[in-house]
Amino acid sequence: MAKASNFLQSTLLPSSSPLRNLRTQRLTLSFPPLPSSRHRPIIHCSVSAGETTKRSAEEAPDISWGCEIDSVENATSLQRWLSDSGLPPQKMAIDKVDIGERGLVASQNLRKGEKLLFVPPSLVISADSVWTNGEAGEVMKRYDVPDWPLLATYLISEASLQKGSRWFNYISALPRQPYSLLYWTRTELDMYLEASQIRERAIERITNVVGTSSLYALLDALSGIFYEDLRSRIFSKHPTLFPKEVFNDETFKWSFGILFSRLVRLPSMDGRFALVPWADMLNHNCEVETYLDYDKSSKGVVFTADRPYQPGEQVFISYGNKSNGELLLSYGFVPREGTNPSDSVELAMSLRKNDTCYKEKLDALKKHGLSTPQCFPVRITGWPLELMAYAYLVVSPPDMSNSFEEMAKAASNKSSTNKDQKYPEIEEEALQFILDSCETSISKYSRFLKESGSMDLDITSPKQLNRKAFLKQLAVDLSTSERRILYRARYILRRRLRDIRSGELKALRLFSGIRNFFK
Repeated sequence: MAKASNFLQSTLLPSSSPLRNLRTQRLTLSFPPLPSSRHRPIIHCSVSAGETTKRSAEEAPDISWGCEIDSVENATSLQRWLSDSGLPPQKMAIDKVDIGERGLVASQNLRKGEKLLFVPPSLVISADSVWTNGEAGEVMKRYDVPDWPLLATYLISEASLQKGSRWFNYISALPRQPYSLLYWTRTELDMYLEASQIRERAIERITNVVGTSSLYALLDALSGIFYEDLRSRIFSKHPTLFPKEVFNDETFKWSFGILFSRLVRLPSMDGRFALVPWADMLNHNCEVETYLDYDKSSKGVVFTADRPYQPGEQVFISYGNKSNGELLLSYGFVPREGTNPSDSVELAMSLRKNDTCYKEKLDALKKHGLSTPQCFPVRITGWPLELMAYAYLVVSPPDMSNSFEEMAKAASNKSSTNKDQKYPEIEEEALQFILDSCETSISKYSRFLKESGSMDLDITSPKQLNRKAFLKQLAVDLSTSERRILYRARYILRRRLRDIRSGELKALRLFSGIRNFFK
């Protein structure tokens, strides 16, 4: 699936726009189909008296287009329209599924290696799609608007025409509000993701891009940036084609939210970014390794089944090898505990402020693009060599100052140096430092999970109840899976430390025995 990082400057912004100075070094966002949700839990909640009609600045836009995320009826109407519009007969059908609200299930036996979908280019939305309002489309192309803001504007234009647009059935099947972390407010992040480093990592990425520390503010800022750029350059000069009541910051938040969660990159179509109706109903499975692409022989967007499916089974594609935290960040769901082989947890490690060599060590880290605290991914199978090198640096005494540079370099993933550095004299202390970091993180997860059972959901509107309850359950699922990885790391660390210490004790006893023998 597509990722948005460096192309933010090269693709989203025109060469003449001052916004090309926007920093984009660490943003990594992906655009597969919107995944579905998990079953909702029983939640203790409280509803504030008096429903407010004024939308909070942190809330997602209130859009009348689209449908609830669990609407199968709208998706069924979409399938009928696609079939009437040239989609070949399908071997899959839309249905409610056990790991989400809706997905595609096999309607007949599917073979491994069989190509499926065959969505023709005429049913794919891209920068080349024909505008129902042709005059508006000509204006946008005359100003050489890049693909992303062009597609966002196109979606709004077509949605505003309702049944007057050929894409009415598709837009009606789009969600009004996904559960991606981009739609979580800062209050929700602080409340539900206090234990997980994915919160800090996401905030750091967003801060690097738009200079703000709110996740929802990324969507807000990006849509606002492009809307203001388009408004000043185009919309204000053509108010009859782009009326403010239709093309405004609220509708741009919605359209950018759709692009963030559903846009795909098709390598065989020269890397073109596109929305692929019907294909974006496919959900993710961690064990599947198949992706969407354009098939030149059949002239359609396809994927190849990497396993057989029986009638009634849900059919999956892959959104990429991502941790549970990354899947929640981009797509708004968390796989079942223990089912994601790519799962990892971010472990934060910091230099000790009372270290007499703190400045020297910090300078060495900064030289190689590292900081304090620094996060490293820990998997169920272990941790990277960079983490061990960082731990060596933290615990190294002043008489090892000549090795500070070497340790910092080995701790950086930007360096190609030999990372498997060994410092036997401080290995025990380094492992103990990692263990202490794990224990600190585990205690945070345990405290959140213990308190989550009695956590009230402070909501101002009854319609927010399901959303709040679901967000809380996502946070519980993520915390449970990440704590499980830390439990495993703690077990491994304790065993290694026990082996080291028992070996030292044996060596000490042997040395004492030899000394007594010579006496």
